[in-house]
Amino acid sequence: MVDADQTFVIVGGGLAGAKAAETLRTEGFTGRVILICDERDHPYERPPLSKGYLLGKEERDSVFVHEPSWYAQNDVELHLGQTVDAVDRAARTVRFGDDGTLVHYDKLLLATGAEPRRLDIPGTDLAGVHHLRRLAHAERLKGVLTALGRDNGHLVIAGAGWIGLEVAAAARQYGAEVTIVAPSPTPLHSVLGPELGGLFADLHREHGVRFHFGARLTEIVGQDGMVLAARTDTGEEHPAHDVLAAIGAAPRVALAEAAGLEVASRAHGGGIVVDERLRTSDPHVYAAGDVVSFPHALFDTRLRVEHWANALNGGPAAAKAMLGQDVTYDRVPYFFSDQYDLGMEYSGWAPPGSYDQVVIRGDAGKREFIAFWLKEGRVLAGMNVNVWDVTGPIQSLIRGRSSVDVEALADPRVSLESLLA
Repeated sequence: MVDADQTFVIVGGGLAGAKAAETLRTEGFTGRVILICDERDHPYERPPLSKGYLLGKEERDSVFVHEPSWYAQNDVELHLGQTVDAVDRAARTVRFGDDGTLVHYDKLLLATGAEPRRLDIPGTDLAGVHHLRRLAHAERLKGVLTALGRDNGHLVIAGAGWIGLEVAAAARQYGAEVTIVAPSPTPLHSVLGPELGGLFADLHREHGVRFHFGARLTEIVGQDGMVLAARTDTGEEHPAHDVLAAIGAAPRVALAEAAGLEVASRAHGGGIVVDERLRTSDPHVYAAGDVVSFPHALFDTRLRVEHWANALNGGPAAAKAMLGQDVTYDRVPYFFSDQYDLGMEYSGWAPPGSYDQVVIRGDAGKREFIAFWLKEGRVLAGMNVNVWDVTGPIQSLIRGRSSVDVEALADPRVSLESLLA
């Protein structure tokens, strides 16, 4: 067991950091645990920000990882609204940004997450330009959507990824007019490819969303600080009262870079480079969550995964590795989404170009099916749409790495379990 006099510091108060602190205590660590969060809210989960909470179906308190009293009860020193502006690896200290206080660590976990990419165009300083990453963003956006729905207002969304589509669904349910502008040929193109992206375009069009693909915003036009319209590089001008920038997220690696830790290039997804134990290039420093670039033997590549399950599982894995346990972090990537009456779960990793076949099991027209992405007969990823309790066998097929009978895979009468090698 790790010496009780040791101090473990966690920088980042999101789900990964909070679950790491919890795991340290449940695994019996009796030393000092310091959790530093740059937000003033207690650690919370992000999926409700674009789903239940944004729609008004979940209360604000439901998003928090733990009850506020949990931290004191478990002797976790929680510093809210505090930043760390430097890591001295030689001295093993972190420095608080507000007053320069130095805190010693024996092991350090960086769970600094990601931040929204910004639109680099004129007009982004207008009051009606929004991002969605933090609880404060969601609270503001909730009020914006309510007002847009009441006044028949227009929301323009830059980007057709998961955040853009989920906010579009919420906005339409509030009654707002929605236009999505994206450079891709379909929604979610970089994740689902053209075969399935069109399904989400059809879903949103049925609910009144307008798409403009193959275009980018070039200017947000305003007057007296308010948004009036959004212009694109294809010469169009869309009326807008508010604009949401949903063009992806960038890993928050500045602290790691300044400390001299290895960081992946943007071409390779960015992120702090770690090994299979989530250990950085410094053996006393670990990283977890959205900020991590980790090796995945199953897909023979490095991955940086920005989804809830990666934070949920990565934080505990890093904590156990910090305690000296034998850890190999190789979870199959997983995420979920809810849009209108469509619910889906996705497991695996199959970006365009990595697969040679898409197999549909079920009725895509009714939006009750499972899609599989295959390479030479091997399942790389699976997405279940309005079909439930199949994540386990889908992930087992992915982990099996064996060729499957494609006809049987497409036949709903054949159990997925029977296809496992």
